[in-house]
Amino acid sequence: MKLKRASRPPQSETIIALIDVVFFLLVFFMLIGRMDATAPFDVVPPQAQTGRDMPAGGITLAVSEEGDLALDGNGISAGALPAALTKELTKDPAFRLRINAHRDADLRHVLPLVTQAEALGILDVILVVTPERSLPSGSRP
Repeated sequence: MKLKRASRPPQSETIIALIDVVFFLLVFFMLIGRMDATAPFDVVPPQAQTGRDMPAGGITLAVSEEGDLALDGNGISAGALPAALTKELTKDPAFRLRINAHRDADLRHVLPLVTQAEALGILDVILVVTPERSLPSGSRP
C-alpha cells in the first residue's frame, strides 16, 4: 500500500521584507520629527545683551562660590536677607537689586534669590556678568 503524503500549503512570503520597511519608516520619522515638546504658542527667546554700562543705584547682593551672601559688602545670612530687602524696598519702592554671583557658583544658589526678590515686589533685578574680553582680529583665545 502506498501512502500519499499530505501536501503542504505553499509557503507564504517571509515577513523579513516587511520588518525592513517598518524599521526604515521608524528611522525616517525619527530623523524628520521633533523630539521635544512644542508650546501651543510662539516662543521667541530673549537676545542677550552685554557691554552696556550697569545702571546706577540700588544695592548689590554678592554670592560666593559656596553660596555665602553679602549685601552691599556686608555678610548676611539667607534667613536675614528677606527682612533686609524689605527694608530697602520700603525706602525706595523702585530700587534695583544687582546680583553678582561668582562664576563657579551653582545656579541653585542664585535662582532662588531672583524668585525671592520677585516675591518681595522687587521689579528690577540685574544679574551682573563679565563681558567677553575683546580679542585682536585673527587671534584665538
